[in-house]
Amino acid sequence: MKIPILFLFSLALCISCQDKKAHKSQNPSEEIAEKQLTTAETIAHKNGLENWKDVSEIHFTFNVDRGDAHSERSWIWKPKTNDITMKTAKDTISFNRSNLDSISRPYDAAFINDKYWLLAPYNLVWDEGTTLSEATKQVAPISGDTINKITTTYGKEGGYTPGDAYDFFYDDDFIVKEWIFRKSNSKKPSMTTTWEDYENFNGLNIAKMHQDSTGGFKLYFTNISVKK
Repeated sequence: MKIPILFLFSLALCISCQDKKAHKSQNPSEEIAEKQLTTAETIAHKNGLENWKDVSEIHFTFNVDRGDAHSERSWIWKPKTNDITMKTAKDTISFNRSNLDSISRPYDAAFINDKYWLLAPYNLVWDEGTTLSEATKQVAPISGDTINKITTTYGKEGGYTPGDAYDFFYDDDFIVKEWIFRKSNSKKPSMTTTWEDYENFNGLNIAKMHQDSTGGFKLYFTNISVKK
């Protein structure tokens, strides 16, 4: 805010300040650009986090191929109400994440897993009780390229899989290219996959394909739609 030099200008300056604030409130993306973001926040916003507040419903099918074996489950998620519907070849289950019980909790665990794969860059910002490392330059495990790396480690209490760690490898545009999942923060990788085939869905930048170095394991998303 400008400080008036002469008292006679105070009223005009106040009006100017009010106009300036109104302009900022109408352009949230400009406010984000002006703010000094952390590495995690930058990754999240490069993937469209600023558009998440407008999402009323998101549909996606979570697919896994291991050799010739295929499995899938489809989700309808209404983030503003926390209503979830899961569809498989055998069942259709609906529940609300605010009111879980012994029956719905296993389905919620499956949802959290699938949603994490879909929107992990956002979880760098969303999740509490995590420790984030400083960004460093490292050799990516699959491509062998030297790119950026940041690690998020979950606390040993809370959640479905406490203590896990994820190493995100991202390029200079802050787009995740590969990651390593380390169960219980083990030094040995539990799973390493690519992040590829990005597509923009109503402002959300989503990697549709993840696969290991052999191509024998593929985890991918189909039937994605984002409603505002």
